[in-house]
Amino acid sequence: MSELKYNCEGMARRDFIQLGIGSALGLGMVDLMRLQARTAPISGNVDPSSMRCILIWMDGGPSQLETFDPKPNAPSKVNFGVRAIQTKSPDLMFAEFCPKLATVADKVSIIRSVSHDDSFHGGGNHWMMTGQKSPMPTQCNSVISFHPSYGSAVSSKRGGETKLPAYMAVGQQSRSGGPNFLGPQHAPFVIGGDPNHPNFQVRDVVLPSGLSEGRAATRRQLHESIDRMLRFQDARAGDPAVAFDKYYQAAVDTISSPQAQAAFDLSREPDSIRDMYGRCELGQRLMLGRRLVEAGVPFVTIYYGGWDHHDDIIKTITGRTKPPCPCSQASMPPLDQGLTALITDLDDRGLLDSTLVLAFGEFGRTAEPTGTGRGHWGPAMSIFTAGAGIPGGQAIGATDEIGNRPAEKKFAPADLAASIYAKMGIDPHQHLQSPDGRPIELVKNGQLIKELFS
Repeated sequence: MSELKYNCEGMARRDFIQLGIGSALGLGMVDLMRLQARTAPISGNVDPSSMRCILIWMDGGPSQLETFDPKPNAPSKVNFGVRAIQTKSPDLMFAEFCPKLATVADKVSIIRSVSHDDSFHGGGNHWMMTGQKSPMPTQCNSVISFHPSYGSAVSSKRGGETKLPAYMAVGQQSRSGGPNFLGPQHAPFVIGGDPNHPNFQVRDVVLPSGLSEGRAATRRQLHESIDRMLRFQDARAGDPAVAFDKYYQAAVDTISSPQAQAAFDLSREPDSIRDMYGRCELGQRLMLGRRLVEAGVPFVTIYYGGWDHHDDIIKTITGRTKPPCPCSQASMPPLDQGLTALITDLDDRGLLDSTLVLAFGEFGRTAEPTGTGRGHWGPAMSIFTAGAGIPGGQAIGATDEIGNRPAEKKFAPADLAASIYAKMGIDPHQHLQSPDGRPIELVKNGQLIKELFS
């Protein structure tokens, strides 16, 4: 009999191999079922609120000056000649690249003065996805997780509200978007692929093409037979890793539920709605995010990376030219259309008040250009917020005349984190327990941003 080996989180080596890199890149449905069943809920006060959250993660670090904090009166060498446009709110001006979002600005609030001091992608990502500073120095390519991400914490407190996973990531998972000590059962279920593709399917949810229900039943029976044989052979070892059948069945029950089928079947969506979001990958990701919160998923992350605009920022952000490197693909037109559609669609369906919508990345960009682009800049960034009872049409805080540093109401990432958790009905200052028994405060030193609460 071979000896089982465990890692520091108490997970059997065989389980870890079966999971692969699931805790970093998200889990399959069966993996989630098995791990959630094996782990007792984390203790703590849980608010049974029905609030949902959609976080658009702008990986790479979007420029505040070319989006939601334009500086038309700054020298042209700073603002690249970008105009500011009036929005539907007299208190908000957006950069000229946001004309559609300007029409819904009365439902939107922009926090312009969130600031931190880590301008590396790895550290900034961790800080903005968890509300906590990385305790170790990081580099740009670091993939670090010292604290649970927002989605994982929400999963630990709000999991089980529906048959669907409580934390889902559309596109891919942010590098610090995992569960850390909460355990891999609170990693996101990742929906890869392009929802705009005519043959788009969600892994583990849609039966493979040509596989009939009869053949699926036969496959399940075969799986059960093999599982019984394995358990018989290994019964004396008491190995729980081979007792897989009930979690397989739980996954089948979940993915065949009306909630899952309704959420993932994009063919049910009218063409007019799909057109409103934009017939592109981001637009359809955002529409899928709306369908997921409508089906009851508490936390959804929509990935839209490529904001690392070191060169040709104006041509790239407008979508007028292809950027010089693959890491700089993001542009405003798809976000302008898709995010406007999301706000409008949620509002039309009566879901905006019960859905927190956020859009931000790991940091902002330098006010002083680096040639034709901008460098990494943690000290100033803009945070897009809407829904969840947030008063619309306001600019919260302000940066200086060139958008370099906060000039009014400087906020820390922990303040944003505390506000997000409070909106989600979760006490941000409760203590979680690490695997070695240490109490860890969910958000340390964070204060609510009062302007987000009416």
